[in-house]
Amino acid sequence: MYNIVKKGLMILGLTIALPAFANNYTIGTGSQSGTYYPLGGTLAKIWSENIPDFNMRAEVTAASVENIIKVATQKQLVGIAMGNVALKAYTGEKPFPRKMPTQVLFALYPNVVQFIVPADSDIHTISDLKGKKISLGAPGSGTRVSAVNILNILGITENDVKAQSLNYTATTSALANGQIDAGVIVGSLGVGAITELSLTRKIRILSFTPQELKKISAANSSYQAFTAPANSYKNVPEFEVPAVWNVLVTNQKMDDKLAYEMTKVAFENIDKIRQAVGVTKFMTIDNMPKLKGVPLHPGALKYYQEHHQ
Repeated sequence: MYNIVKKGLMILGLTIALPAFANNYTIGTGSQSGTYYPLGGTLAKIWSENIPDFNMRAEVTAASVENIIKVATQKQLVGIAMGNVALKAYTGEKPFPRKMPTQVLFALYPNVVQFIVPADSDIHTISDLKGKKISLGAPGSGTRVSAVNILNILGITENDVKAQSLNYTATTSALANGQIDAGVIVGSLGVGAITELSLTRKIRILSFTPQELKKISAANSSYQAFTAPANSYKNVPEFEVPAVWNVLVTNQKMDDKLAYEMTKVAFENIDKIRQAVGVTKFMTIDNMPKLKGVPLHPGALKYYQEHHQ
């Protein structure tokens, strides 16, 4: 009898515990050496600590494209993505096979397009990249989408370069070891992977000409000219590059109340977020709808409108 009762209690315990599993969520981030991962971890911690019956963890992914697909198929609750990639997903352009049922909770911070070369490289302009061995970013990443799009806008195709498909860490490692001529990282200014590389190797980041920047913005309005000050990385001179906003993407089917609560809690704890991830100084209520072309989720929009009466 004791064993029967014990088993019954165990079954009952499992039955009672089941609803908790429904409240375990993930946020899609990127490489551990980028900005997406620590930002995602910070958001996950703040939401888990301040929303009842809510538990979230950060998941390492190939970043933007993978995150959007997982959010669209409800394998992740939210994901961090570059605005240009989020726009392609919403409108159903390649690399997406169709329109993705995604919306934005809020904009995060601008991503900087950084073409990195050794300081003594004979590559000084974007056109000099032709024929060179270049890491264009991991498959399924926003870095790769941005790198290919920008080069295409400037008349350089993947066939014009010896393209490699490496993530942040592998890109900087290959540069340090002389295995590639250049590498692209599209991330926050001061991103860890480049910061660490600059401490052990002398590097440069290519500047785009005013004409190139104008051509890129005309072809895709999500890119804007950005000036990075000297010594943003150790001994790296000032550089002019395109930049695009990062956004937090969610499924259109997310519950309005949950979307509102997640937005509210994030901005009520913005000081903690900024303390952990400095580039989120750009993450403000005013900047929530910074990405044009993809609407805010109704729950997030309600919070935004409450502060813009």
